[in-house]
Amino acid sequence: MEKSLFEIKQMDCPSEENLIRIKLDGITSVKNLEFDIPNRRLIVFHMGEIEQIEKSIYELNLGSRKLSTELTNQTDFLEDSNQKRLLWYVLAINFVFFLIEMATGIFSKSMGLVADSLDMLADSLVYGISIFAVGGTIRKKKRISKLAGYFQIVLALIGFSEVLSRFFGMEEVPNFSTMLIVSIFALLANALCLYLLQRSKSKEDAHMKASMIFTSNDVIINLGVIVAALLVNWLNSSLPDLIIGGVVFVLVVQGAFRILKLSK
Repeated sequence: MEKSLFEIKQMDCPSEENLIRIKLDGITSVKNLEFDIPNRRLIVFHMGEIEQIEKSIYELNLGSRKLSTELTNQTDFLEDSNQKRLLWYVLAINFVFFLIEMATGIFSKSMGLVADSLDMLADSLVYGISIFAVGGTIRKKKRISKLAGYFQIVLALIGFSEVLSRFFGMEEVPNFSTMLIVSIFALLANALCLYLLQRSKSKEDAHMKASMIFTSNDVIINLGVIVAALLVNWLNSSLPDLIIGGVVFVLVVQGAFRILKLSK
């Protein structure tokens, strides 16, 4: 048995962890994965050559590089029986907030909330792929990943076109209070998701609790919408909302391409 240590520079939340797990799931030489999200590290326990594992990780374009490979006598790995149930909780939270933010975004005329809702949907798709593809064939997993990725891209492009339409049109100022309240609750929801996922780790993985102090992409987006809401109120302009909406739509498209990597 060997263990290889990887640095994953863009692994800053459980969504990237799930992408990596899905990508490596079909490689029979992989025996176990240990994630250290705060330090952007991944340990792969494997038998035999590392080339296929390296290639699969690099294909995700998460800024990865192998740091070392060494022999290990470790053969027993702790499995968390609650992981799948907690993934269901996280998926439900993300999907519920996708619906809430989409509805309130349309009602309050806020593209920031609409864009953030798609980011929540993106996370839901990743967790959904992880759950529904468990035990399935590689072909099934790739098909699900492809459908999810293209669906996400289509929604993001529609949203981005709406941003451009409102930018060049005479759109009224979004509702400040709705933007602020909903985005704050979305921030709390993301924090809850991280907490629930950390509960699935064993005591030996307690360092994962430190991931709460790291700013994930989702939290940055939530804070961006909050700042945009404050600027909308201060400037009495829809421009901050359109800017954050455009930025988030770009991030959503980038996430979709990561998902599509899984279908290759």
